[in-house]
Amino acid sequence: MPFSNELKARITDRVNNSETKQSALIPILHEVQDELGHISNESMEEIAITLNLSPACVQNVVTFYTMYFNEPKGKHVIWLCRTLSCALRGAEHVEHYIGDKLNIKTGQTTPDGKITFMEAECLAACGTAPVMLVDDHLHENLTKNKVDSILESLKRG
Repeated sequence: MPFSNELKARITDRVNNSETKQSALIPILHEVQDELGHISNESMEEIAITLNLSPACVQNVVTFYTMYFNEPKGKHVIWLCRTLSCALRGAEHVEHYIGDKLNIKTGQTTPDGKITFMEAECLAACGTAPVMLVDDHLHENLTKNKVDSILESLKRG
């Protein structure tokens, strides 16, 4: 899928406001994923050409960071923290509960394409564990009732 004119303009703006073309890579990856929902191989090639980088260089960044998806993802993304603090406070139970409610496992997307459920190594909120990040919004001190409320709001909107 070729980039829209609006996306091309945002990419050009990112390049023009960066110290080097390579330093524009991560912000451009965000722009592309925000517009297209993921970063396809074709997108990586177009970004590589724009920044005068090898496609492998772009692919290495996309596959290194968990925040980038090279396959389509759901409209909403849930990241459940699984580090020690969250694990000690019940993250595994929350994981099973969410998986059962959505009828998917971590790393999967609901059949309707609304929700992708992922594990995060750390969400930096150890004092309020267990936590999850939903569409860039942190939800803390998770309980079944809180999870139910969050999932219902995602399904509605």
